[in-house]
Amino acid sequence: MSGNREYKSDVFSMLLEDKKNALQLYNALNGSQYTDPEAVEMKTLDSGVSLTVRNDAAFVLDSNLSIYEHQSSVCPNMPVRCLIYFTNIIEKMVNKRNLYGKSLVKIPTPRFAVFYNGPLDQPEQYELSLSDAFEHSIERPEIELTCRVYNINQGRNKQLLDACPVLKEYMIFVDYVREFHAQNDYEKLELAINRAIDRCIMEGVLKDFLIEHRSEVVKVTQLDYTFDRQIELEREDARETGLAEGREIGREEGREIGRAEGRAEGRAQGREYEVFHSVQEGDYDAKRGAQKLNMTLEDFQKKMKQAGFS
Repeated sequence: MSGNREYKSDVFSMLLEDKKNALQLYNALNGSQYTDPEAVEMKTLDSGVSLTVRNDAAFVLDSNLSIYEHQSSVCPNMPVRCLIYFTNIIEKMVNKRNLYGKSLVKIPTPRFAVFYNGPLDQPEQYELSLSDAFEHSIERPEIELTCRVYNINQGRNKQLLDACPVLKEYMIFVDYVREFHAQNDYEKLELAINRAIDRCIMEGVLKDFLIEHRSEVVKVTQLDYTFDRQIELEREDARETGLAEGREIGREEGREIGRAEGRAEGRAQGREYEVFHSVQEGDYDAKRGAQKLNMTLEDFQKKMKQAGFS
């Protein structure tokens, strides 16, 4: 996920910290029947490894290393990211073993899955390959990594969601947040999240989890919407602008303009949301926040409200 956050990256990663939930999802994906959650050995990376390396869920079960990621935006770079996660995890696992010896050092078999629930229409399932990112295509890559992407939006991968109640209930929660957020004309995000939590608790959806972690769920969901999703929308808009301008100077030049504008817009938008969050958390007041962004106090308060912060 994007940025260095004080909280977990999203509700998905919070749920997958529970070994029972990780086991349930593993069984649903692999058609297995494991019943002992203690057989799950968690390997999820956190910000202690690197300020920029933190994955959503990773664990070893039956000599398989499963690395699971959640995405609310389309990301073709998942194989590269999963390669980074995998090498970081494996390095920690073998750092006390003799890699220079005569005996073969065995490592768990890697399995990569990405769960997509963003607003763009995507296939039910598809694969992303590391070799797609190579500057030069090669018939037989000397290193390869494949991620299977599962679209878990409503009406997609029904068999998987039916076999994994925690994933199905997670999507019910996400859909309720979207529904209530839309009803408020995409304002008052925190209110929409709390209404979604209340409805889920009333209907028995993730009930115990939401009661226990309500405060953190509100915070991470709010960050997810205002940081990752908004930045992605800004980047897409910037890319489209760049492509439109670039039609007059050639397709490749247009792509470069789009990329450059997307990066610039993304960085600026990310900075705004970091400041908005700091003001909401009481790290400093709105006047100081406006100064940091070189805005008038009136413009700062207006943009902060538009971004969904109270």
